[in-house]
Amino acid sequence: MAAAGPSVFLLMVNGQVESAQFPEYDDLYCKYCFVYGQDWAPTAGLEEGISQITSKSQDTRQALVWNFPIDVTFKSTNPYGWPQIVLSVYGPDVFGNDVVRGYGAVHVPFSPGRHKRTIPMFVPESTSKLQKFTSWFMGRRPEYTDPKVVAQGEGREEENTETEIPRAAWLYFCLFVSDIPFCLQ
Repeated sequence: MAAAGPSVFLLMVNGQVESAQFPEYDDLYCKYCFVYGQDWAPTAGLEEGISQITSKSQDTRQALVWNFPIDVTFKSTNPYGWPQIVLSVYGPDVFGNDVVRGYGAVHVPFSPGRHKRTIPMFVPESTSKLQKFTSWFMGRRPEYTDPKVVAQGEGREEENTETEIPRAAWLYFCLFVSDIPFCLQ
């Protein structure tokens, strides 16, 4: 009797949210979460996390360094719905309220090994001047109730986003794929 091949494969992701560039802000923290398809299930580690608050570095880069660890293992039967990581960055406004300073998402790399990814960050913007004034006055900028929407394309076609100042975050991934029955490259 011939032995059947494995029916599932494992994707082990570890790494870190290393740093970010938000030139106009200081004292920021980040949250991450994973978005994945129906055939995917986490088997170990954390699917979401929140970092410490960090201040800008004193060098010329003025980077916000978190070195926030990521460690999660997924199992799946097929690559459809490959995991994405969604990053949300928050910090205080002039009134001391925590407001969103940026959202971004990137797919977990498809090949095993060490990878560095840059995530461009954006902020939702109010659609009218009245809404902009009201949100500034009330101290509540527009933000998503569920940040996972950043990883989905549906319903975001007409969205206004602020992109004047370049913002980005850097992630490092170390991946190991076990018992994969097909080639991803």
